[in-house]
Amino acid sequence: MPSKPVVTRIAPSPTGAMHIGNARAALFNWLYARHEGGKFLLRIEDTDRERSTADSVQVIFDSLEWLGLQWDGEPVFQHARADLHRAAVDRMLAWGSAVPCDGTAERSRGAPEQAKDEGHALRSPWRDQTAGHNQVGQPHVIRFRTPDDGETVIEDLVRGTVRFPNKDLEDFVLLRTDGAPIYNLAVTVDDHDMGVTHVARGEEHLSNAARQTLMYHALGWTPPTFAHLPLILGKDGAKLSKRHGAQSVGEFRQMGYLPETVRNYLAKLGWGHGDDEIFSDAQAIAWFDLNDVTKAPARLDWDKLNHFNNHYIRQADDERLTGLVLDALDTRDVRLPADARARLLAAIPLVKEGAKTILELADLCLFALKTRPLALDEKGLSQLTDETRARLSRLRDALENQGDWTPQPLEAALKQFAAAEGVGMGKFGPALRSVLSGGAPAPDLAGALTILGRSESLGRLDDALSQVR
Repeated sequence: MPSKPVVTRIAPSPTGAMHIGNARAALFNWLYARHEGGKFLLRIEDTDRERSTADSVQVIFDSLEWLGLQWDGEPVFQHARADLHRAAVDRMLAWGSAVPCDGTAERSRGAPEQAKDEGHALRSPWRDQTAGHNQVGQPHVIRFRTPDDGETVIEDLVRGTVRFPNKDLEDFVLLRTDGAPIYNLAVTVDDHDMGVTHVARGEEHLSNAARQTLMYHALGWTPPTFAHLPLILGKDGAKLSKRHGAQSVGEFRQMGYLPETVRNYLAKLGWGHGDDEIFSDAQAIAWFDLNDVTKAPARLDWDKLNHFNNHYIRQADDERLTGLVLDALDTRDVRLPADARARLLAAIPLVKEGAKTILELADLCLFALKTRPLALDEKGLSQLTDETRARLSRLRDALENQGDWTPQPLEAALKQFAAAEGVGMGKFGPALRSVLSGGAPAPDLAGALTILGRSESLGRLDDALSQVR
C-alpha cells in the first residue's frame, strides 16, 4: 500500500474525439484509484485555445460518463491555471534553473546544428549568462536550463528503470514568446498542485517524464510515480488507423458496443488476471495493479471484442436493450409501428443470443417491426407454389387451434404438422419463414411465431395467401 492516498488523473486535450488509447489510460487510472481507495481526477488540458472547443470538452465528459468512469470532484481546466504555471517559472528563474532566451539570436547562431556537432541536445546561448529579460530582448521565450552532465532516472512501474543522459535533453521551452505555458510545464505544475501521486499514460510520453522530472527536482518537489502504458496496435501489428475500424469512444458506441464490454476489453489490453477473460468491474478493481501492466504492445482483436459484446448483450436487461435498439433504429429510415417497444420486448429475449452488437440486434428485430401487409420479394413469391399455398393454408388452420404459443410447443406443432403431411420441414419451412419475416433476418420458425404472437402470425399468413403471384 502506498504511503499516502493514491491520486490518479486523466488529462485529455479537448481537440477532437476521445481516442481509445486515452480511454484505456482513463480506465487504468480509474481502476488503480478505486483499487487503492484513492481519487481519480479529471483535468482538461486546454492551453491550446485555438484548437480547444466547448464541443470537444463535452465529448470528453460524454465519453467518460458513457464508459462509466466517474471522476472525483470537479473537472480542472488547465488554461485557467496559467498564473500558477508562470509563478513556477519565476521560481526557476530566481534559482537559476530557467533562463530567458532570444529565439531569433539562437536561430542565427545555428544552435541546433552546432549542438548536434558538439554531441549534445540544443542549449540556450543565454544559459550561462545572468541577463535579464530586457537584455535578452523581445520577443523571447523562457527555457529550462538542463544540467550539462549526469542523467535523469525514471523508475517506471511498467518500463522499469529508464535512464536519460542529460546531454540528450534540450533546454526546452517553458513559456512561449507570448507568455503562454507549454505542455510539460503546465502538466508538472498541475500534477503537483492537484496532489497526483501516480501518472499512468501512453508510452509516447516517456521522454516527457524526463523533462517533467527535471522540473520537479528544480522546484523542490517529489515526482509522481510514472507508469507508461503500451501502445494499442491493430490485429496486424500496425499502428491503429481508420483501416482498423473504430478509433474513438464515440465510434465504439455508434457501432453498438456496450460500455461494460469496452471496459472489460480495454482492461485486457496490456493487463490481465491469470486466464480470466470476462470479469466484473468489482473483480477488475479488486485485481488491478499498475505493477502488473505489461510493456509489450497490445493488439485490438475485433473477433474477441465481438465475443465479449455478445456475452454482455446476452446478460443485459431486455428493457435496457430495447431502449438501445430504439436509439439505433432512430438513426435509420425505419417506419416503426405504434407498439414498437412491446414488439421489441417480445423479440429481444429470443434473438439477442445471436447478436454481437446492438446494430446486429436491431437487424434481428426488424422482422417483428414490419407492418402488415408485408410485401414479399420475388424469392418469397416464387416459394408460394400452389402446393405450398395449400399446405400453408392447412398449417394456418392448425396453428389457429394451437393452445400454448411458446417456442417448444410451437416447434412440436410444426413437426407434428409435417408428419401429418408426410413431408419434411423443407417443403414449407422456407416459404413460412418468408411469409413471417418478409425477407428480413429472423430466428427459427417457432421463435418467429412466438415473437410475432398468434394474431400477427396468422394475419401475416392470411396476407400472404391472399397475394396474387
